[in-house]
Amino acid sequence: MRIETNNELIKRNRRTANILFFFSMGILIAGFLVANLQLTAKDGVTLLISVVAPWIVLPLGFISTLISVRMTNLWVRQPRPEKAIPAGLKGLSKRSVLYNYYHFPARHVLVAPQGVFAIVTRYQDGRYIVNGEKWQSPGGPFAAIGRFFRRDAIGDPTADAHKAAAYVKGLIEKTLPNVEVQPLIIFVDPKARLEINDSSVPVLYSDENKEPNLRDFIRQLTQKQTPQIEQPAAKKGSGGKGKGETKPELGVINPEQVADALEEATVIG
Repeated sequence: MRIETNNELIKRNRRTANILFFFSMGILIAGFLVANLQLTAKDGVTLLISVVAPWIVLPLGFISTLISVRMTNLWVRQPRPEKAIPAGLKGLSKRSVLYNYYHFPARHVLVAPQGVFAIVTRYQDGRYIVNGEKWQSPGGPFAAIGRFFRRDAIGDPTADAHKAAAYVKGLIEKTLPNVEVQPLIIFVDPKARLEINDSSVPVLYSDENKEPNLRDFIRQLTQKQTPQIEQPAAKKGSGGKGKGETKPELGVINPEQVADALEEATVIG
């Protein structure tokens, strides 16, 4: 399997997360120091600054801290999706390609003989219940407050997966209108506890030791599908429906063809 990863984007966002962390810490410390000026203020100006400045500095520090935590979760937190997903796809056909961070909102796109998959990931390690398209995070109001400060609310993975699939479909539709894109939701942290009740989108672990997992899902698809047939190229200069001309068949996936269409619509490299 070929893996294409937008390493420049990863490095840039990791650097931003680190900068925001130190910036927010500096802002919060400065805010507390300014607030304490009230105890030692010897003139009206100093006293005014000590009263007004915290109302500006502390909210700024609080907001930057929340953004920093979110960025850290997405770009620094382990296990990393761009590592966990390939680990769950060991043994996949060499014709397959995995794109990481090139096709937002589809953070990961897998093109394989088994199909084209728009993947959204979740890094959370809590307990989650999905009923059809509705997600729940048990725990009550205090758990919800904790999730807010940790910036790890689950959101709506199903809606995100459908948006990702629709976006990837739009990229290849002009060239390959018959190729369908299947949405997938993958949890990269094996500590996540999932209760899946008739989900409209496959919800999987990247870890092969958990159930259901990505590796078994792909294997099951392989067993269900007929062997993929590589279409011969049409002869140049053939007019009409000659012997060398082929028409794409529904359900037949040519990974190289899909990869070319994606790369033509996206800057890769």
